[in-house]
Amino acid sequence: MDNIFLLSLHPKLKSKLAMFHKKFYFYFPFLLLVCVLSTPVYAVTSTADNFPMDSLQIDEVVVTGTRNATDIRHLPMTVNVIGRQQLTEQHQISILPTVMQQVPGLFVTSRSMMGYGVSTGAAGGINLRGITGGAGQLLVLIDGHPQYQGIFGHPISDSYQTLMAERVEVLRGPASVLYGSNAMGGVINIVTRATHEDGVNTMVNIGAGSYGTIQAEATNQVRSGRFSSTVAVQYGRSDNHRPNMGFEQYGGYLKLGYDFNSHWNAYVDANITHFNASNPGTTDQPKIENDQWITRGVVSAAVENHYGNTSGALSVYSNFGRHKINDGYNANGGKPQTDLFRSKDALTGVSWYQSIRFFEGNRITAGVDYQHIYGNAYYTDRETGNTVTTPQRMMQSCHSHANEIAGYVDFRQDVFSWLTFDAGMRYDHHSKAGGEWIPQVGLVVRPLATGELKAMASKGFRNPTPKEMFLYKPANEELKAERLWNYELSWRHRIDALSYGVNLFYIKGDNMIQTVTVDGSPKNVNTGEIKNYGAELEAKYRMNKYWSLNTNHAFLHMENPVVAAPKYKGFLGVDYHCEKLTVNGGLQYVNSLYTAVGNVEKKENFWLLNLAATYAITDNVSLWARGENLLAQRYEINLGYPMPRATFTGGVNIHF
Repeated sequence: MDNIFLLSLHPKLKSKLAMFHKKFYFYFPFLLLVCVLSTPVYAVTSTADNFPMDSLQIDEVVVTGTRNATDIRHLPMTVNVIGRQQLTEQHQISILPTVMQQVPGLFVTSRSMMGYGVSTGAAGGINLRGITGGAGQLLVLIDGHPQYQGIFGHPISDSYQTLMAERVEVLRGPASVLYGSNAMGGVINIVTRATHEDGVNTMVNIGAGSYGTIQAEATNQVRSGRFSSTVAVQYGRSDNHRPNMGFEQYGGYLKLGYDFNSHWNAYVDANITHFNASNPGTTDQPKIENDQWITRGVVSAAVENHYGNTSGALSVYSNFGRHKINDGYNANGGKPQTDLFRSKDALTGVSWYQSIRFFEGNRITAGVDYQHIYGNAYYTDRETGNTVTTPQRMMQSCHSHANEIAGYVDFRQDVFSWLTFDAGMRYDHHSKAGGEWIPQVGLVVRPLATGELKAMASKGFRNPTPKEMFLYKPANEELKAERLWNYELSWRHRIDALSYGVNLFYIKGDNMIQTVTVDGSPKNVNTGEIKNYGAELEAKYRMNKYWSLNTNHAFLHMENPVVAAPKYKGFLGVDYHCEKLTVNGGLQYVNSLYTAVGNVEKKENFWLLNLAATYAITDNVSLWARGENLLAQRYEINLGYPMPRATFTGGVNIHF
């Protein structure tokens, strides 16, 4: 922590912070709203007559920062929670558009109305504070289990569907102590749905909209005594706004649970999705037959225990995929591909943890993780289906196995009623890259019953992927893990109907894997650096039982800019709820979004206005409509892929 104070005295850093301070006034209109909202709060003498105060505190208990359910006020890390109501109000089939709106500093790339796709020209890259999931530096979890492509090491964004999510918890900053490799920039944890009340609940949601877009979802949930089940299926398709840009997806989710008694329960679940995506290429280099056929699946099983002073779980899981890709050809005189890229991968693991409270205010969590990472990339002849064994294709193929085993412990102690100390340590051993120690330490000071000051220093790391070590010409089997340190200071406060938070962070990383020229040939080496710092602000204000507002803002400075990391992202949301009508409006501003870096640096600025409304015709039937980019902005997120202008979708939701 002393490094932060030394850096604050450095003249060069002072100068940069001064420039950053000047830029603040450019975004003043957004921030002014927060100040205006806070003014009338002190005049509120009682909220009980208008709405329950408990509704303002539903995000206080989280599992992502500590494995077991914990009051967020005692954790030194910053966690955002997006509940199922927020995830479903805009009728999005993916969790990512809603998560991007609600989490400061998080940005997700896109190129069309529906579907992200994979491979060159794909979207769905998740970026948090300039740390990119496209490089495998940001981890997606499902119920705490890591999810990423086993060869390329990055998330597959079309896999993260709303149908399976009870809520989403986003931890901003390294979470490698608990979750290991790839959690160096943060984690997005999808907590899956469960049924807690006896009965049967069925929902069908069907919609259609611009560019031949269709989306449909059906869910059935049952609770009978100790048994519970959730079954959900989904279908989506769109022609999208450019030729050769079609997308089609089928998905399903199943979860079966059983409570043995009040202390022990078990569940098994499975999620699978298949999508077909076409990439039209950039506007100046259009492509034909650039098609992808992707299947991704997840299966897991867990046994959990819950006692007064201890809780834990033992789980097994497997995240697997099958990819077939036609790289296509240039529409202006190119030749069709004669072979197809194929890959198979699997990330299979066993996880155990137990959390124990030995005395009041104490909590120790210890755990062991084991993972087997498998990947096989190869080419097959388009006509015969036989494996291609030409020297070039063999050089572009790989067959890789790796094992990773780790043990960790996290210690948290309430020293006083107003002070909590937290420290954790993990040792992680990768069969190819070697071992890594990962520490973290934090403090929480509660000077007020409704406010917390948090300080955190944590290390994150990422092991090299099979692609970086074995696939394509730059491959290097001697690569070591990437690593960074994140220093964070935050303040979180609740005043009657208002809650707000302010966060400052500084990130310094080295050993980043980059492709450089060595002896005249490209080679992956541990040579890159990261130095990012910035500020984040978020606020929620419940005006009355009908109206609520929320806003968040993120400022980011990067010594070495990366694609898809804006210097500023701000969001203002307005929600209206009455007996039959729900309206959600959101205005987002993105400034200096990098679409290209280096000698050809390009940046985009744009406003996005989205609106969604749901009207209940009866207790069981409601109509909904959603409009996106209602200002009809011209902008690009992926270079050469213009985004659609205003789009509209509408449908019906039936409950019985």
